[in-house]
Amino acid sequence: MTYRIGINSDTHGLLRPEAERLLSDVDHIFHGGDIGDPDIIKALCCLAPVTAIRGNVDTGDWAAAYAETKLVRLAERSIYVLHDLKTLQIDPVARGIDVVVSGHSHVPKIETVDGVLYLNPGSAGRRRFKLPTTLATIDITTVGLRPVIHDLHAG
Repeated sequence: MTYRIGINSDTHGLLRPEAERLLSDVDHIFHGGDIGDPDIIKALCCLAPVTAIRGNVDTGDWAAAYAETKLVRLAERSIYVLHDLKTLQIDPVARGIDVVVSGHSHVPKIETVDGVLYLNPGSAGRRRFKLPTTLATIDITTVGLRPVIHDLHAG
């Protein structure tokens, strides 16, 4: 059985229809901060349960409802979410964390270090710095984790 997680970040108040389509068949959605508008989370909640944290641009009164980090257990995996990986203050290996999700840089990246999957889905919001607009999925299967970065404007 496969459990699919959708991961986006840095929407900055824009939820693209392409992102909604890609996230329409996931079991859970993570938002890695810089939400930009609380309506983004409301819209995502119509697709699947959402775990969201605030980023550095989430400063309005509404943003106080979101923590700076979250640790969630899903499908027998431990997932830690923070906005800027450079602010990581825990040892994921020592804590038994399987996946660290971050955002902030707008640069999509998948990397495994010491058995921990580090995933930055890039930015799903307005295009910045000539970077692609992307989000990610992770399929959790009986044989492991299958992360994929999706370009929202490919093909």
